[in-house]
Amino acid sequence: MVEDQRAAYAALWSRPRTLFSSPAVGRQRLVILGSGWGGYEILRAIDKKRWNVVIVSPNNYFNFTPLLASCCVGTLEFRATVEPVRRYTPEVVAYTAWCDSIDFKHKKLICMPATSPVTFPESSQPAGDNDPNQSASPVAGSSGKFELTYDKLVIAVGAYSQTFNVPGVKEHAHFLKDIRDARRIRARVLECFEQANQPTITDADRRKLLNFCIVGGGPTGVEFAAELHDFLHTDLARHYPALARMAKINLYDVAPVILGGFDAGLQEYATSKFKREGIRLLTQHHVERVEPGRMFVTEEGEVNFGLLVWSTGLAPNPLIESITEAKKHERTKRSLITDGNLNVLMNDTGAPDPDVYAIGDAATIENEPLPATAQVANQQAKYLTKKLNALVRGRAPASSQAPFKFHNAGSLAYVGDWEAIFDRTKAASGPKGKETGRLAWLLWRSAYFTKTLSVRNKILVPMYWFLNWIFGRDLSRF
Repeated sequence: MVEDQRAAYAALWSRPRTLFSSPAVGRQRLVILGSGWGGYEILRAIDKKRWNVVIVSPNNYFNFTPLLASCCVGTLEFRATVEPVRRYTPEVVAYTAWCDSIDFKHKKLICMPATSPVTFPESSQPAGDNDPNQSASPVAGSSGKFELTYDKLVIAVGAYSQTFNVPGVKEHAHFLKDIRDARRIRARVLECFEQANQPTITDADRRKLLNFCIVGGGPTGVEFAAELHDFLHTDLARHYPALARMAKINLYDVAPVILGGFDAGLQEYATSKFKREGIRLLTQHHVERVEPGRMFVTEEGEVNFGLLVWSTGLAPNPLIESITEAKKHERTKRSLITDGNLNVLMNDTGAPDPDVYAIGDAATIENEPLPATAQVANQQAKYLTKKLNALVRGRAPASSQAPFKFHNAGSLAYVGDWEAIFDRTKAASGPKGKETGRLAWLLWRSAYFTKTLSVRNKILVPMYWFLNWIFGRDLSRF
């Protein structure tokens, strides 16, 4: 879909627009690439009166990713886990676009709109400065692209889902990194049950349709398996009793254990919990290829499925792949190397670029590898925001010059049936330890409730939790 939009835009110019707003005068331009845990946090907290802020992201919203698994089964509604970028416009200029390339020498960005191309018959090539925000300009001789300049640049584009080049994954599996992924998964789960409910198919085909496979034993895969198990054994069992008994959940991983980043005791707790609940754990299994409705596993052979969710790590963002001027992680090539102050290190000089920063999954601090988690990206964004605000206000306190230091606050994972695991054995401060069961579940819910960003969602999230507890999840498919 993304490739189709880019190809369509490559042959068309957007129609000229006539609504204009006043450009920022006398302020340095800060361009933020991405609206994830890093980019959106900077957007929220940056001094917008002193910075001329421009954000470029293919999404005009922020995903609260820890709650996406809940959206997949209707525990939460989609709106409760997103925050709109447009909340900060027109004070901030926002473009729904991809950044295709960066010219570090001339401080220029080439961007491609992420919206559908304009197809009106009378559409014509824009002449001169036609941006209603008066911040960007069309690229001469190019097809639909536009150019932005920057004084300071923050690269927070994140990473894509890793497929390890397994044939068929992109075409036939579902990922779980975005609210749109959650919507497609939810629709497919319900579709599987409606298809299996038809009187024209056999029980053998019903079992194939109701075989749900998850590849990836990290927190995302585990939490989705847990949420799906809850859904199967509550609402779906109530409304499709015969079909729910046929449904199976299978969790595959190449590693010997699930939840590799957690304490060993918590791994064992989650493993035994899943086995008791009937979730098949197939560790040290390798997927060879995926075809419509089936995948081929080295250790099992052909496996039929109604839904396949793929969550096996991170692959480089195309923008990071296109950058040749900056240092990259030698093994993965997924991230740019930065110094302790989060400035990108350049290849030619080996020195940091004082005007370019990288955070989150798109960055790795030199000689200090950190986990690719929302917690890291969010802390880096807060550190960088403080630094940029001090810079624009003309003062640089000692704290803003100190290198970034990650403070591990612990890890949480939901394992189903109102139980969770909480790992603080590696916490940077406060009490160290671990917790399981209902208490950990209360901590899990309270942590994500307090981390919810807006007042609106602080109301919506507990409201949906309460409504679904009382009335059950909605089984409508639309």
